[in-house]
This record gives sequence, structure tokens and C-alpha cells, in this order.
Amino acid sequence: MNTFWRDLRYGLQMLWKNPGFTLVAVLTLALGIGANTALFSVLDAVLLKKLPVNDPDRLVLFNSISNKGFSTGGHSGSNRIDPATGLNIRTSFPYQSFQRLREQRGPLADIIAFGSVPLNVNADGQVDVASGQAVSGNYFSVLGVPAFIGRTIQETDDRAASPPVAVLSYRYWQRRFNGARDIVNKQINLNNVAFTVAGVARPGFEGTMQVGSSQDVYIPISWELQVNGERSNMKGAGIWWLRLIGRLKPGATIEQARALLENTFQQSVIEHRSARQDQAKAGGERAIGPLEPKDYPRLGAESGSQGEMNTRQFYLRPLKLLLGVVGLVLLVACANVANLLLVRSSSRQKEIAVRLAMGASRARLIRQLLTESLLLAMLGAGFGMLFAVWIKDGLFAVGSWGHLGMPALNPQLDWRVLGFTLAVSLLTGVVFGMAPAWRATRFDLTPSLKESSRSFTVASRSWLTKSLVIAQVSISLLVLVGAGLLVRTLINLQHVDMGFNANNLLVFTVEPNLIGYKDERLAQLYHQIAEHIEAVPGVNSVTFSRMPLLAFSSYTNMVFLSGAQAGPDGRAPGSGEVFVHHVRENFLATIGIPLVSGRTFDAHDDAHAPKVAVVNQTFAQRIFPNQNPIGKRFGFDADKPAEIEIVGLARDAKYTSARDQIPPTVYLPWLQNLRSIGSATFEVRTPAESNAVIAGIRNAVREVDSNLPLKDVKTQIEQSDETLTMERLFAKLLTLFGVLAQQLASIGLYGVLAWSVSQRTHEIGIRMALGADRHRVMQMILKQGMTLTIAGVILGLGAAFIVTKYLESLTTMLYDVNPRDPLTFATTAGLLIAVSLAACFVPARRATKVDPLVALRYE
Repeated sequence: MNTFWRDLRYGLQMLWKNPGFTLVAVLTLALGIGANTALFSVLDAVLLKKLPVNDPDRLVLFNSISNKGFSTGGHSGSNRIDPATGLNIRTSFPYQSFQRLREQRGPLADIIAFGSVPLNVNADGQVDVASGQAVSGNYFSVLGVPAFIGRTIQETDDRAASPPVAVLSYRYWQRRFNGARDIVNKQINLNNVAFTVAGVARPGFEGTMQVGSSQDVYIPISWELQVNGERSNMKGAGIWWLRLIGRLKPGATIEQARALLENTFQQSVIEHRSARQDQAKAGGERAIGPLEPKDYPRLGAESGSQGEMNTRQFYLRPLKLLLGVVGLVLLVACANVANLLLVRSSSRQKEIAVRLAMGASRARLIRQLLTESLLLAMLGAGFGMLFAVWIKDGLFAVGSWGHLGMPALNPQLDWRVLGFTLAVSLLTGVVFGMAPAWRATRFDLTPSLKESSRSFTVASRSWLTKSLVIAQVSISLLVLVGAGLLVRTLINLQHVDMGFNANNLLVFTVEPNLIGYKDERLAQLYHQIAEHIEAVPGVNSVTFSRMPLLAFSSYTNMVFLSGAQAGPDGRAPGSGEVFVHHVRENFLATIGIPLVSGRTFDAHDDAHAPKVAVVNQTFAQRIFPNQNPIGKRFGFDADKPAEIEIVGLARDAKYTSARDQIPPTVYLPWLQNLRSIGSATFEVRTPAESNAVIAGIRNAVREVDSNLPLKDVKTQIEQSDETLTMERLFAKLLTLFGVLAQQLASIGLYGVLAWSVSQRTHEIGIRMALGADRHRVMQMILKQGMTLTIAGVILGLGAAFIVTKYLESLTTMLYDVNPRDPLTFATTAGLLIAVSLAACFVPARRATKVDPLVALRYE
């Protein structure tokens, strides 16, 4: 330890004696370490953090696994197909499964259930829309989440005969009620049902749904039917809508729980299917076939320590890609500092030689030099943490993470992030310190003691120094190529033809179904809202639709045909699912989707008129290839395959996002499908800036019903841009880190050439004394720098050619861009060469100003 402290003190003295070198090295490392720390804090929050509950590692998240022959009858939640097996993996369960699994929980101490419930909240005369969660009575107790004030929902609350109570999240309590403590026992109306606020959940607990999601209000499951009314997930046989999490008993395993509950789960599925059959029979609907044993779904289980995992899995590969990029930036920073140490070691050559001559071992000197490197790394880490706070905030400023569905995401520089920073710093110190330390102590002792300061061992001309410069250039080019591909992707997506006019179009959503509007009363409400908005000054036309355009929202159905055109099962051959859009009669005209042939809807296309539809070109070509679709008939029910007549053909238009291919789309008049419409998105066409009429629109809706808040008010362009949030985020970040890597590489190149000029002053003086002009001297220095740059560019292009294949596998990353796009490769290479040339110019120009008489006397 005494030796270590001596090394530490001596290292601090050496760094203090060279403040310029120390400052440049520390700032270079701080940028690299800060970028890594900031991004790791985001990755930690998105991918690694566990639920803030008691002992989260003992939680088990259940799902169901089934083949395509099994139908749930109704499902709310995530449903994905496993690419390896082709099986459906669903996140939700019917209420019957929760009841039976809880009765026979085996190795589980208990099981909780929870599901989403949209809520219209009316409190103190103020109305807003909140994200709700219906939870089982044991939800908070099993998770171990206490109340911040008041109490949480209890078992006795989850009974239909119990008084309705609600628990607010801490975030919602602060935002909506300004943290007022008298909220406990206060009455609020949720979807026109009076609830008493029992308490506020503790800070930091945002529910057990997807990462970053924020649940505003919790209610008991038993009150979901009253709150949702006709739209209830519990109505009749109910649908699959509840997520299930169990808590393992001590010593039990996830596989034990899954295996012991599998049979119970399958029995609950049979029970639910039987209830569906009875419901269909009572309603005079077509009977549901029996469930074959081969179609029984299986129970799946995984760790529930992080809650639902779909969002995490979606961001897994992109975030790992970004972490790899900032790792490359740190490598560039390490190479830069290693070059500085190599250059500095040449000036310490005589010192090291003297110490060796006095008996110091080579290992002792390497340890001393590594101690200095680790000191630099620790100083870099200290400043890097400051940079990390700034960079982390910057990541959120450019990222709009709330638009990515994670408004509650809150990365912290906690002990795990600090531990990551410490580990990275120690590794960095060894990486950039070992080679210079080894190189500095490896020379012939006797000549070194005799050499003057014009040492023949010039660090800037060593193969190691040149290799580090080449590595910096190649790595920065690799990152810039990736950034270029993502920037081109973003540009391509922004210039996609949407098929309609998104300019001067304001959109917003209303959800009158939450407060009891339905059937004719709902139709009358929408008529009144449209009429009042049309009277607002500055409004040209008003329409509405069941789904917003370009919002990742869609409604799909199967198409059935009659006669010879139908397939064996009555479906349209090769049609798959088509996208269905319930719209007001003037929707196509207001949105700006041209009609190719036939007619659009009018006020006569109501519930009493024959059913009609307008289809897009893709639908016509796929369902009725090479035929005129006008007058053709189809249906969405196998028993009514000719129920709907096509009266119009519309031009193709995007539906869910700019990235997706144009789907086969059917437009249906809303009055003929009123039962399918609850909430609606209004589209308001204005002659100029859409935002100017927002206040008038709010007043117009308030005049119709003051309990109806406007949700997601924005322009259509803003709505469309939100579907590109992921692309914009990663294009910005990769460009930022690419430019940072390029600047570090340019600084490294400049430093090497500047040191080279100072070391070659005597040589340059001789050349100029023998007749070399300034042009030839500048050419010599530029050639030295550009040779290194070109070598780095060639290696970088080769690496990019290989690595960008990975981007091709990330189908969500690129759009209409070849991962090996020649234009992107050439542009980034040209940019890097131009910047490197500028970095080389200053040392080269300095070399031309060397006075031969002074240089010949230079030591």
C-alpha cells in the first residue's frame, strides 16, 4: 500500500506539471465515459430495472401459448406470433382463468390480476381522460406496495356489493390535484360512476403494465362492468383481458408453478368456451364449435420482476445497437488518450532510462505509468458523470420518450449506473494505458542515456501511433455510415406519399362512450359536435372516423364472398385481413383522398339504407383482380357474404403509419355501423394554421357537453410525425455520437501531426536549407496525415460493409435504403476526409513557417 500511495502521489505530481496534457486527456475521456454512462442509464431504465415492489424476483408473469386453431372469442392485450414455432403468445386471460388459478395456486403464495380501463374523470367540475387499471383486491398487498396517504384497494373492496373506491397514482395526484392531501375520502366520478378516493399509491410505483407506462387510477375489477357498461370486458362470458402475475412460495420455481397450474388453466379455458357457447345460443348467434384437445392452449410463464415485457423486447435490439455505438466512441477516446500518452512518453524517455539505470524494474515502471493512466480515467469518470447528467437530459429532450409510450420513464444515475461507470473507467484506464506503458519502457538503455532531445524514437512516427490514428478514423466512419443510413431512412419516411392532404388538418379524439353515450344518442351527439365546430370561424370542413390516421391504430376483419368467387371456407381467396375504417360521409373529401370511380357516401347511407362501402385500389386488386369493383358484393360474416355493395373506388392511402405498406382498406358509413363506434377522432380542415382554431373548437365541444374533454389535440402532421419518433430518435443519437467520434478522431490526427512537426523541426530546417520550398513541406505533412486518413477510411468502409448487415436485420430501423447504400458510404467518407484535411492543414501550415536558421540549431 505504501508503494501504491507513492505511485499515486507521483502520478498526481506528473499530471499537475502538465496541465495542458491533463486537461485534454480528461475532457476526451469525460466525453466518452459520459456518453456511455448516460445511455446506460436509459438502457437500465428501459431494459434492466425491476418493479419497485417487495422481492420482485419471486414474481411470475403468465401468458398463454396456442396454435392458430384456437380462438379466444375476444382479446385485449398483446398477441404475437413466435417466429420459431409459429404459435400465438397472448398476454391476457379471461376472468375465469384468474379465479381457477387462484383457487388451485399450488407453489404460488397468491395470484393477482389487472387490466386496462379507459376513464373519464370528473372532479371539482374539471374533466379529463385518464389511464385506468382494474385490479384484483389483493393487487397491492401481494406486490407489497403501501399507500402514500390513505389506503390501497383491499380484498373486501373487490366485491360487487362493496362501495366503489379508487386509488390514485402519485404522479396523477400531483398533476391533477396538485398533491392536495384532502383528496382522501373525496368523491370523483369515473365514467359517470361515483367513486370514493381511498388513497394515493407511493411515489415511483406506476403499475405493472409496460415499462414507462403510467396508470393514473386503480379500481377494483368487480366495478369494471359498471364503469364500462356495454363495453365491459366482463359482460356475458367476458373476453381475455386480464394480465396475471403470481408470487412464488419460498423454494418454488417458475417451471414448477407453470407445470402444476397447466391443467387448471386448460379447464378454465373450457369453462370460458362453454360460457361463450351458452351466450351465443341465448342470443340466437351461430354456435361455437367444440374445442379439440390438440387446440388446447398451454400455460406459459416467465419472470414477472419487470412487469409486462413487450415494450422492453421492442427496444432491446435498438438500444443494444446504440450502446455498441457509444462503446465505439469510448474506444476512439481511449485511442486518442493512448496517442497522447505515447507522444508524452517520448519526452519522458530519458527519465525512464535513468530510473531503469538506477535499478527500477520494468514491471515497476509499467505499474507507475498505469497508475497515472488510471488517475486520468478516474478524473475522466468524475467529469464524465457531470457530462452524463447533461447528455441524459439531452437524450430525453431529443427523444420525446413520452411519445414512444413511456411517459413515466425516469432514468436515474443510481448505484448501478455508478458501478457501471466505475467499471468502464477502470477498464478504460487499462485499455489506453497498457500499450503506451509497454512501449515507453521498451528501448535500449545505453543509447537512450546518450541521446539528446532529438531522439530517434519519435512517438508520432511509430507504427503504434499510426495504427491508433487509423483505428480512430475507421471507427468514426463506421458510426457515421450508420447515422447516414438512419438519416436517409428518416428523409425517405418524411417524403412518403400518404395518399391524402395532411396540411392544415387538426385532429382530436373524444370518448363519449365512457360517459354512457350509445346508439341514437351517440349519433345525435356527433351530429351536434360537427355542426358546432363547422360554425367556428376559420373552419372549412369537419369530419370524423373511428380510428385516427397514421397513429398505429387499426381495425381489421375478414372478407367473405359468395358463389364461385369464394374460397372453400367462404373467405375471399388470398385476402387475409383487411383494414376497416368507419367514417363520416364527407371523410374522403375532407381528408383529401381522391375518388377514382363510383360515388362516395351521403346522408342517405344510414341504418335504414342498404349497406354500402368504398374500397381502395389495393382492396380492389386483391379481392377482385382485373375487375371493376363497382357493384361487387362482399361481407364480414360467413353467413352474410353478399351483405355489402361496393359503390366507390378510392385512391390508395396510408392507414397506420408511413412505414407500413398500403393495406386493403374498406371505408364504411358510420351510421350503418353505429354499434362499432364508441370513441371517434375528429378531423378539422382549416384554410391556414390549424392551431389557431383550437380554442374555438374546445368551446364548441363544451357547448354540446361540458363533460366531454378533448384528447390528443394536434395537427395531422404532428400525428404523422409521432409515428416516426423512433426513427428520429435513433437518427439524432447516432448522428450525435458519430460527430463526436469524428471530432475526437480529428483532434487525435491533429495532435499527432502537430507533435510530428515539432519533432521534425530540425529535419524540416535541413530540407528548406537544401532548397525545399514551403509548398513541398506542406505537401509532405499533408501527405503524412492524409495517408493515415485514407487508410482509416478504407478500413472503416470495409467494416461498415460488414456491420451494416446487422441494420438490415432490424426491419424497424431502415426504410427504402440499402444497408450498403453507395451514396451514404461515399458521402460519409468524403465528409470525413474533408474534416481530416482541415485538421491536417494547421500543423502543415505551421511547418511551412519554420525558419531554417532556427531549425538547424533546434534541440
